[in-house]
Amino acid sequence: MPTLQNLRGKIRSVGSTDVGKVREHNEDTIGVDADIGLLVLADGMGGYNAGEVASGIAVKTVMSLVKEAIERQDLTADDKESGLSRPSIVLRDSIMRANKIIYQTAKTQPQCEGMGTTIVACLFFDNKVAIAHVGDSRLYRLRASRFEQMTLDHSLLQELVDRGFYSQEEAARASNKNYVTRALGVEPSVEVEIHEEPALKGDYYVLCSDGLSDMIEDEDIHLTISTFSASLETIAKQLIQLANDNGGRDNVSVVLAQVAESFAARKGVMDRLLGWFD
Repeated sequence: MPTLQNLRGKIRSVGSTDVGKVREHNEDTIGVDADIGLLVLADGMGGYNAGEVASGIAVKTVMSLVKEAIERQDLTADDKESGLSRPSIVLRDSIMRANKIIYQTAKTQPQCEGMGTTIVACLFFDNKVAIAHVGDSRLYRLRASRFEQMTLDHSLLQELVDRGFYSQEEAARASNKNYVTRALGVEPSVEVEIHEEPALKGDYYVLCSDGLSDMIEDEDIHLTISTFSASLETIAKQLIQLANDNGGRDNVSVVLAQVAESFAARKGVMDRLLGWFD
């Protein structure tokens, strides 16, 4: 198997977060490490300040554990049953570890009781991207002219859509969007939804909290990327401005990435030899 490589210059990325127009403090946390191709966004919830504690733990834990695994090249073997590659397993396991830390902190620190957080993360490797999420923070992809949501919310509303009680159009207008059915820190363990996709040169990826997706239609996110495609910083600034112009009822966070160059992992002689026997 190819090892993860330095992606400096291959993946352009930027992140931005804003308190919004209504909330008193920001419970979102973002993390970006373009050199290893890792993007993380968490939307905290709980009592006063506890939400930002949960989201902060989540992002810090995932960023540090994934980076440590890459630096040590101490990556677990591919999971034949799930079909996940080593990088995806590392990303999934780091999120599960974050869940345990948040859960234990909430149990042992009275001021953090009841805290939790959603999370969405992606890790680029070998011309692929691993996409992981828990809750209703989202990841979108723009490929050529096709803009699509790559994650499915873990929310009561999405379950009602899945069961046929709402259409997607009705769901977009519904008022009960924010009841999540899965989050980090709520239970001792959590199921992390994760899958891998090919990543192509020119792709745009958008990670966002519901403070963005609830305030802006998907078509307007697409239009903003297309209009300001020359600058990720401008796209992020415009998206947050749009969310705030539309009410800014929640904290607003967005992380953007664009695949600038192919990043196929180089295989050594031993990797190629072992590949012949797979």
